Amino acid sequence: MGGGEAARRTEEDEKMGLVFGLLWLFTSFLQGVHGQGVYASPTVRIVHSGQTCNVEEEQYSERVHTIREGETLELQCLVTGHPRPQIRWTKTAGGTSDLQGNSSLHSETLRIEAINRHQGGRYYCKAENGVGSPAIRSIRVDVYYLDDPVITVHQSSDEAKQFYFERTVFLRCVASSNPPAVYTWKRGREDLSQSSDSGVEIYKPFFAEGETKILKLKNLRVQDYADYTCISSVRDVCGIDDKRTHFSLNNRTAPPSIKLLLDDPLVANPGETITLACVVLDGDPPPKLRWFRLGGEELPKRSIVNGGTLTVPVVTMDDGGSYTCEASNNVGSPAKKSTTILVRGLRKGRFWITPDPYHNEDNIQIGREVKISCQVEATPPEELQFSWLKNGRPLRSSERMVITHTGTSLSPGTTNLDIIDLKFTDFGTYTCVASLRNGGIPEISIDVNISSTTVPPELTIPSGHSKLVAQEGDTVDLQCLVSGKPKPIILWSRVEESRAAAAAATALMPDGSPQMESYDGILRISNVTREMSGVYRCQTSQYNGFNVRPRQALIQLLVQFPPTVEPVYTEVRQALGRAFSLSCRLLQAHPARILQYEWKLGSRLLTVGEFTDETHDTEYHVRALNREGYGEYTCDITNEAGAGRCTFLVTGKAYPPEFYYDTYSSVWQARPQVYSFRLQWTQMEPNAVDRILAYRLGIRQMGQSRWWEQEIPMEGTIQKGQLLTYNLTELIKPESYLVRLTPITRYGEGDSTERIITYSAPVNPHLREFQCGFEDEALCLFSQDTADDFDWTRRSGATRSSKSTPNTGPNADHTGSKQGFYMYIEASRPRLEGDKARLLSPTFNRNSKSSSSSSFSYNPTYCFAFYYHMYGKHIGALNVFLRQKGQKVTDTLVWNLVGNQGDEWQQARININPTTAFQMVMEGVRGSGVEGDIAVDDVAIEEGECKDPPPNNLRLFASSLTPSTWQLCISLVVIGWQR
Repeated sequence: MGGGEAARRTEEDEKMGLVFGLLWLFTSFLQGVHGQGVYASPTVRIVHSGQTCNVEEEQYSERVHTIREGETLELQCLVTGHPRPQIRWTKTAGGTSDLQGNSSLHSETLRIEAINRHQGGRYYCKAENGVGSPAIRSIRVDVYYLDDPVITVHQSSDEAKQFYFERTVFLRCVASSNPPAVYTWKRGREDLSQSSDSGVEIYKPFFAEGETKILKLKNLRVQDYADYTCISSVRDVCGIDDKRTHFSLNNRTAPPSIKLLLDDPLVANPGETITLACVVLDGDPPPKLRWFRLGGEELPKRSIVNGGTLTVPVVTMDDGGSYTCEASNNVGSPAKKSTTILVRGLRKGRFWITPDPYHNEDNIQIGREVKISCQVEATPPEELQFSWLKNGRPLRSSERMVITHTGTSLSPGTTNLDIIDLKFTDFGTYTCVASLRNGGIPEISIDVNISSTTVPPELTIPSGHSKLVAQEGDTVDLQCLVSGKPKPIILWSRVEESRAAAAAATALMPDGSPQMESYDGILRISNVTREMSGVYRCQTSQYNGFNVRPRQALIQLLVQFPPTVEPVYTEVRQALGRAFSLSCRLLQAHPARILQYEWKLGSRLLTVGEFTDETHDTEYHVRALNREGYGEYTCDITNEAGAGRCTFLVTGKAYPPEFYYDTYSSVWQARPQVYSFRLQWTQMEPNAVDRILAYRLGIRQMGQSRWWEQEIPMEGTIQKGQLLTYNLTELIKPESYLVRLTPITRYGEGDSTERIITYSAPVNPHLREFQCGFEDEALCLFSQDTADDFDWTRRSGATRSSKSTPNTGPNADHTGSKQGFYMYIEASRPRLEGDKARLLSPTFNRNSKSSSSSSFSYNPTYCFAFYYHMYGKHIGALNVFLRQKGQKVTDTLVWNLVGNQGDEWQQARININPTTAFQMVMEGVRGSGVEGDIAVDDVAIEEGECKDPPPNNLRLFASSLTPSTWQLCISLVVIGWQR
């Protein structure tokens, strides 16, 4: 076999070529072969495939797709337009994360397996191809589900010891669902309703959503002590079964009551094992217990829960806090008891020195006052105790050495040592010791040295280091020299350099934090970037040093970086002999002065120069491109830090072809075992490069490795938008083929384009036979009439509902398959009597069989056949029209049937005699009620009269074409064939 015409063409091939010559001529004429008419902005249609409950049009033409939770959602975005549009799926209502990482995001089919309730919402399909405005369509996905219902019980008063004894009782049933559930109540086997029992009242509370119902038992009677069942239902939508739950009401029914078997608070040492015990005192049904921490904190990962007992081994100070035991049995309100765990410990010890607080003196001087403060966090705070040592010996409070402590209830606790009238003998090491009164916890000791060398801190910047210059990628050290004793911790932060920036958020440090600590006064930044330029501040910390005004110093960091340019890479396609310009633009650089540019073609230097303060780009001009001018052009813009490069690849390669996908009947049957395909394409930007001389056509059968190739010569200049056609023949049924098309110019081969050709039954051939069972989501190119009242729906299985409409519609398709598909009209709300739904077939071309010697009055006959199912007492009508295309579109009724025809599929066969291109219109009319579903399946059109047509069909005798009209058609065929 080969990719082109067969070496020997049969007489049938000649006729087929003539037919397609006519079809191509008319198609090309209508689509504007010599202009850009073939380019078309995208259109979008969303259809569903796979599992679904229903797809319907709601008010305001909103398309709604309903699906059961846990099933697979498949939405297909059918697009038209040339060039082939790019597709993207998005979702609203904050659910975009549901699509992130989804491989189907950019494909025609969006697939979500095991869909959950949170993935419902509006899904958008956007198609764009650069022609006109993007096309956007949406569909709302409703995910249906029904959770198990829950019964909660309450009473009007809880003063009595017996919770349910001569009291009014309320039973409330709630189930999370979509759509809202309806509820029914049973007492034993008895159905309860509003009027069934004077002691029972069923009502909907004002605060409830959906159809929540409360069962009110007024002044309990003996018969009210019984088993109650709540049944929740979503009316069998999506096949979701009803769910039920039970509650047994008796004279022992009571809300939960619990008790904690432990001390409050519970005090423990780190490393110990603590156990919290919660026991049930009362409650029927038996309550369920759970432990949790207040504030939403999780239980410690090491914790073990066994019923009402919570055990935390190897407890730490972080495990301290409030713990709550909750008991619930759906009767009344849950019972809660809380306790506090205190894990003994000391942490965060720190000190500071306040020199002479009464004289605003920052230095320690003889004869003045010095105050040493020590602070520690303790648990429990009342056990905290402090002691002071001087040079290792205990120190007691005196007239000159005054020791004070904050109250034991305060946390953190603080102790102060005031040394009044400082003497030389007071110099030494003072130690603050914090401990817990009952022991068992290591002490915290803080040493503070007071001497003539104890001085407040000072910060300075080393000479020449207040302004640092670095290049991107370097490692830089910012250094602050700190003096003083004791030596404080240094805090680093960034300073905004302008008033406008100061109003914005504070700049972050290189590690992403607002502040960084340093013990040696050095801030090291590795791999510095341009974003790290700015002013950095070093300052003394508040604690672990003097209690004096913070000291600070500033360092400016300048990061140099190479120029940033655009474009980084551009491909330029150009024909020989033409002039063009290349431009490289400077975006930013530091330093921004003394910038140079250098243009090269490969390694050959073309020109150099310098930027002025006013210029931000440089251009290179080619007056007439020759063969040596093809290649890679580079422009380097340099400063002290390096270079930024613009790269231009100048080539004469032709752009890729654009396959035309919107051609109906590209596939036709040449002979029984083979098929052919009319390949159509346009050329992207054909005038950008030299004239395209030919196309290299490659074709390979899918699953095989061998390619067949040949050249398709092109005469004349291809225009933008011109539709090019080539017939592929001898393709073996039902194999698929990969086709590759490559344009060729004087430069050589251009960019290739590939597509897969898949055999399918012809849907609009030069009509001999057409069949459609609606198994394909594309509906064999059937479409919905936009001027009708509602749409036909594609479905498999049964349309009837076991509850709402059990006596209408089919149970399966015409063949009896539950998996097979058919089209039907849904008669349920919001449809009204007389509403019409029209389904339009593809447009078919009439087989004229014309020749130069034949008469001009040949009108072929076709048999239009289909199966219908019209079962239900409210069935309306099914009408079939022949719609003929011409200067005026006409609809002619050729068949109709009214009323219930029984629960079976039946076939209709109709002879039609179209005189022009035509469509078949199938119109379903809604009857007087909801039991009026009409279905159709297995539609066929065949050349020739029907064999034994049913007696109730209408024959159509249309007028023939005039001889002058036929002469015009023959002339157009001859002209088109010669071209």
